[in-house]
Amino acid sequence: MKTALITGATSGIGKACAHLFAQQGYQLVLVARREEKLKEVAKHLADKYAIEIKTLIADVRDNTVLKEVFESLPEEWKQIDVLINNAGLSQGLEPVQNGDPNDWDTMIDTNVKGLLYVTKIVSNWMIAAKKGHIINIGSIAGKEVYPNGNVYCATKHAVDALNKGMRFDLLPHGIKVTAINPGMVETEFSVVRFKGDEDKAKKVYEGFEPLLAQDIADAIWFAVSRPAHVNINDMLIMPTAQASATVVNRN
Repeated sequence: MKTALITGATSGIGKACAHLFAQQGYQLVLVARREEKLKEVAKHLADKYAIEIKTLIADVRDNTVLKEVFESLPEEWKQIDVLINNAGLSQGLEPVQNGDPNDWDTMIDTNVKGLLYVTKIVSNWMIAAKKGHIINIGSIAGKEVYPNGNVYCATKHAVDALNKGMRFDLLPHGIKVTAINPGMVETEFSVVRFKGDEDKAKKVYEGFEPLLAQDIADAIWFAVSRPAHVNINDMLIMPTAQASATVVNRN
């Protein structure tokens, strides 16, 4: 049986991936900060799909805790076939001169350093097993920069660069590396960006049909399910109504 490890597994794209990979018969290692939500997701999937699931309570920003909980896995659970580096967020939407350094730290520590911490651990397991596929969740913000997106865009540009760098580094070990870069997806993303202001978050998606988390999970599954000789290097996925990071056809 194959195993997928998913970070940020309690909501949005991570949760949708957990459902889809469980449906495909994978056993899962689910990583998240919110213990109650993580247990709820794991129980639902285990009951529905009769699969085995390990849950790891950890914030990807904390490398010490992350190493401890990852190393606590039994050896047979370290045979990871697919790593989905999904944990990520945006905080604030201000011009750089008005930005909150705490928001900057949160984004850099989660989106860049957290991805690196997880990848270092799991890629070494994959190298030992001589197999694996790493999926990095990027963004249209990693391809373009938009007003007031400064630091968030910088972190996603870093993910784009790391994705390419990983492909060089892991090529001799036969490990696939794929970037999935969504446009506007209606998840908790905007609620987090606006620090819980749901009215502001709803306005982001008004007047058009955004992507759903399931759409991104489907794209990830497409990349993972290709034959051994095929790697999807980079995929940019937009709603039909979105032409760029800032140009959206709203009715």
